[in-house]
Amino acid sequence: MVSARSGVAGRELEFVYFGGGTPSYLSSRQLRFLRDSVAESFSWETAKEVTFECEPGTLNLEKVQTLSEIGITRVSLGVENFHDGILEENGRAHLSPEIFRAYDWIQQVGFPQVNIDLIAGMVGETEENWAACVEKAIEMQPDNITIYQMELPFNTVYSQQIKDEGVASPVADWPTKRRWVSEAMDRLQSVGYHVSSGNEMVSNPETDRFVYRDNLFRGSDILALGVSSFGHFQGVHYQNLDAIEEYQAAVDAGGLPINRALRPSKTQRLIREFVLQLKEGVVDIPALDKKFDVRVNDQFSEALGNQQKAGYLEVDDETVRLTRKGLLQADSLLPEYFEPEYRRVRYT
Repeated sequence: MVSARSGVAGRELEFVYFGGGTPSYLSSRQLRFLRDSVAESFSWETAKEVTFECEPGTLNLEKVQTLSEIGITRVSLGVENFHDGILEENGRAHLSPEIFRAYDWIQQVGFPQVNIDLIAGMVGETEENWAACVEKAIEMQPDNITIYQMELPFNTVYSQQIKDEGVASPVADWPTKRRWVSEAMDRLQSVGYHVSSGNEMVSNPETDRFVYRDNLFRGSDILALGVSSFGHFQGVHYQNLDAIEEYQAAVDAGGLPINRALRPSKTQRLIREFVLQLKEGVVDIPALDKKFDVRVNDQFSEALGNQQKAGYLEVDDETVRLTRKGLLQADSLLPEYFEPEYRRVRYT
């Protein structure tokens, strides 16, 4: 249905991303069916990047081989931590032996790019274990290492206990998590990795490109096909229905399973691209000036001035560049650029 729409028909895919949730739960047979059935509408054979998120405990050698066969070019392995006790305490579906086994299969099959995810500040994390996790990641030598800082959504058991029973948060505080990420960045840089964003390190910035992120952060169209997934098409943001039953009912009735949509103003589109690129650590000011016919430094002069004075970033006529202090808490800086009515809105 989507491929037949006039704004989509005949266009080639630049990138494909299977992620959010755990697509690696699919069997090899299901993966081949997915490729073959989608190929009737879209082909990703000419795409610059096809990313597939993997949970270590869901993989086997046959499945990893199938991922290569169906054209996956970038595998992202959700390692999170290497300590079995911490993985269990945080409800992860895998343990360390499965991490190493899965990574061996990925290396054996071979992919143009391999990323692993780590999370700083998981429940039970210690100084010593975090340092050991970083060393193990270095030993694995992936092309990219993504490091997230642990967050507790408001609807978790932990959050309810903190709110209702007054118990202390089991997650490390923000200064500790930021320090752990900063120490990881320093260690990774010492062995040749480069900072690509506030939470991404790459081994070779000339060849290691995250095409999905680079395009999405610059206003590219992205077609949302999954349940609950977000899309951006010709200036309109939209999200699909978040219940599988409602999603299927909408499609069976011949309609697109879209739940909600927003057509942002020109100013909102500028804000969106500015804050997303800020998350990468560097904003190309002349490019945004030309694209939106504005002077970005004037548009955001108050926020830029405040954050430069606080040591989060540096500004000139060509770039806005986050300092290490800014990189480590980039997300907390973004609302100051939002329109006033949206600055205190929770996203969870």
